[in-house]
Amino acid sequence: MSAQTVGTGSTGVPLAQRIGRVIGRAGILIPFLIAFVVLSLISPPFLRFGNLTNILAQQAGIIIVACAGTFVLIAGGIDLSIGAIYGLAGAVALTTASSVSSPAGILAGLSVGLAVGIVNGLIVTRFRINPLIGTLAMSFVVSGIAVIVTKGNLVVALDHPDFQSFAATKILGLTSAAWMMIATAIVALILLSRTTFGRYVYATGGNIQAARLGGVRVNAIRVATFALSGLAAGLAGTIDASRVLSAQATGGQFLTFTVLTGIIVGGTSIMGGEGSIQRTVLGCLFVALIANGFNLLGLDPFYQQVTLGVILLLAVGVDAWSRRFES
Repeated sequence: MSAQTVGTGSTGVPLAQRIGRVIGRAGILIPFLIAFVVLSLISPPFLRFGNLTNILAQQAGIIIVACAGTFVLIAGGIDLSIGAIYGLAGAVALTTASSVSSPAGILAGLSVGLAVGIVNGLIVTRFRINPLIGTLAMSFVVSGIAVIVTKGNLVVALDHPDFQSFAATKILGLTSAAWMMIATAIVALILLSRTTFGRYVYATGGNIQAARLGGVRVNAIRVATFALSGLAAGLAGTIDASRVLSAQATGGQFLTFTVLTGIIVGGTSIMGGEGSIQRTVLGCLFVALIANGFNLLGLDPFYQQVTLGVILLLAVGVDAWSRRFES
């Protein structure tokens, strides 16, 4: 046997390359199924209908933001301001609902998110500021505005159950928040995989210069992805403020980390040009299973952040490794 055939299969493809392709195809599905089965075996309450529906209700905002964030990452950007937008939108929505009306509060929360998202897009495209730096700076600006709006206090509106119905209405056993999450995921899936806009998003992240030469208005595409991200963060903040009838400026403190973990664990590349909505949803649900398992097993929640950090590092490492074997 010659040295050239060592470590190759019958097809002549190196074993490491074949493993990389298998990992690329299976993605998050394998660890998600493993986590689901393990939790089902070691914690009987996990499979209860109430627990599973609670997971969906609690993760609705995160998955909504992650679906939109997938567009940003695929297009070659990153949005670190989503947590701040989430906090501001929730506070504005709850304050407006209390002083004006529930529909006005919902519209205000969505408008805040959309406006900040468009500003993020313009900062990145018009002023050519690195998305990491630009959105990080905007997160400080938006967080500061949220503190001013709330005066640093927890905003509570327990006497407005009509606003709570926006996210907590039960329909076929699921809350309206969970149904909005499902609808958002379906729309995002169609938009990314079945439309010209989705193809342009992939093209922009895959090779921005080639996309520009091919006639793609890459700046418009990138602004649109940031606008979607901001709108989704605004919707998520409004949903969670409605669900618990309270909001605070720091409400999205860990949201950005959790969302990015779900997106990247789901297989969306931090280098751009690669990713899918279905995998993002599975990635977020996988992170949710980890958190739910910690709660059901009574484990110290401080170790949860350590676990998620390790998972994120492994996901980035696997992404870098699997890219070496792309044909």
